[in-house]
Amino acid sequence: MSDEDKTPRKPSAPTWTRSGLGALSGLLAGGAALAVAELVAAAVRPEAGPVVAVGGAAIDRTPIALKDWAIRTFGTNDKLVLQLGILAVLTLLALALGALAARHRRSGAAGVLVFGVVGATAALGRPDSTGVTDAFPSVLGAVAGAVLLYVLVGLLPPPRRAEPGERGEGWDRRRFVVAATAAAAASAGAGVLGRALSGAGGRDAVASRKNVALPAPGSPAPAVPRRAQVGVEGVSPFVTPNGDFYRVDTALVVPKVDATAWRLRIHGDGVSREKTLTFDDLLRRRLIERDITLTCVSNEVGGPYVGNARWIGVRLADLLAECGVRPPSKGGPADQLVARSVDGMTIGSPVEDVMDGRDALLAVGMNGEPLPFEHGFPVRMLVPGLYGYVSACKWIEDIELTTFDAYDSYWVKRDWAPEAPIKTQSRIDTPKPFARPKAGTVMVAGVAWAQHRGIDKVEIRVDDGPWQEATLAAEDSRDTWRQWSYAWQATKGGHTLTVRATDRTGEVQTEKRTRTVPDGASGWHSVVVTVDA
Repeated sequence: MSDEDKTPRKPSAPTWTRSGLGALSGLLAGGAALAVAELVAAAVRPEAGPVVAVGGAAIDRTPIALKDWAIRTFGTNDKLVLQLGILAVLTLLALALGALAARHRRSGAAGVLVFGVVGATAALGRPDSTGVTDAFPSVLGAVAGAVLLYVLVGLLPPPRRAEPGERGEGWDRRRFVVAATAAAAASAGAGVLGRALSGAGGRDAVASRKNVALPAPGSPAPAVPRRAQVGVEGVSPFVTPNGDFYRVDTALVVPKVDATAWRLRIHGDGVSREKTLTFDDLLRRRLIERDITLTCVSNEVGGPYVGNARWIGVRLADLLAECGVRPPSKGGPADQLVARSVDGMTIGSPVEDVMDGRDALLAVGMNGEPLPFEHGFPVRMLVPGLYGYVSACKWIEDIELTTFDAYDSYWVKRDWAPEAPIKTQSRIDTPKPFARPKAGTVMVAGVAWAQHRGIDKVEIRVDDGPWQEATLAAEDSRDTWRQWSYAWQATKGGHTLTVRATDRTGEVQTEKRTRTVPDGASGWHSVVVTVDA
């Protein structure tokens, strides 16, 4: 036997074993990439992280029908579901790239780099991108992941027995386990540090909110009438607590804005005196306090995305007038007010509506405290009578006067109507769908709204019977919802309860069912119940 025949051969490994270890290596490399990216994002800005950037890009490109389905299905958890979905996809891709690298080492590592490019492109394409530094988290994370995958796959057993004359290191399980464990520990450490640094970045914002002392309003809201609540169990409270108030926006990371550094610029067509305001500038102005009900355009008939709160802020029309702005009805050149958020969101509102005498606000407080971060701290805009997507800009930092012909805001570019007054709507809160009340007197109750017009009448129909007028609770203002109740003499069997409202202009809520796109849902709300003997 020749010396070549006596050369030690590398131990071989079954293909499934090598592929499995490669997939594990890919998973570790993916984790390292995300951890490093999060750590870098903490230094750049959290919104530049790949999961947030890709998630934001996905939201921007999601078809309206799918977006509405997500809101209906997952509610305010839609963003969490999206992020978990992105992580699940990344996990599968990491496993696949690891298995590929087990066969083609360089190709697998290159695949990780490709996903870094995808994340960087998404970050740079976001409306709030601050420049090339937003690409750093994805790029550096991908480089770290690619290098780790290349190293770990190099420690795997060879895919075949060595040919005569080949030499090299064999399958050293201990080296692989040590390297994989060290990589996992380092990734976990980087992830924890990144989260800690991101949290530290928001501490100034948290501290600034804690230090806010809202001044007493120069024009306080009238006391809510004692009979504004019907006193029926199951009806939504007249004032929605901050923690229960609906939240529908596109921000995967809630912006944490330091009120001491916040600025608002007002400029554009017809602005003869441009202004830049600080948070303290707003607090020194005359503040007004008002109860206003907000409604999201994504609210289906009978849906939960409506809430009522007591807001305190500056009258927006006064600020605009000081800047020389006139509404179109008085010769002003701008018919659209474009509000911009710190996260790049743009919301367009009709100048005429903002300046027609209604209580359009730059709000600084909600239900007696500074705005929660989720609802726009330090300052948000709201206009009674308009759906939120054309009025309720959170985390506002810029107001530009322009025209509807010259500029399409974020949602208008996605086929929503440029102007969207809130439609007259009503909802049955109790009994719930498929409830089984006892025969006899059953209280049917709920809320109705037609902000800035007011509710004049609510009617109930049982099955196909005649419409019966419900009892209205006292009205707080025409900008808030109104509770109602009806004492139904329930008889045994299955029944359908239907509600409709009439607003103060005499318009009766339409029976015609429409979806939320392009300007809000319409139709009557019904519930089916079974009455037991």
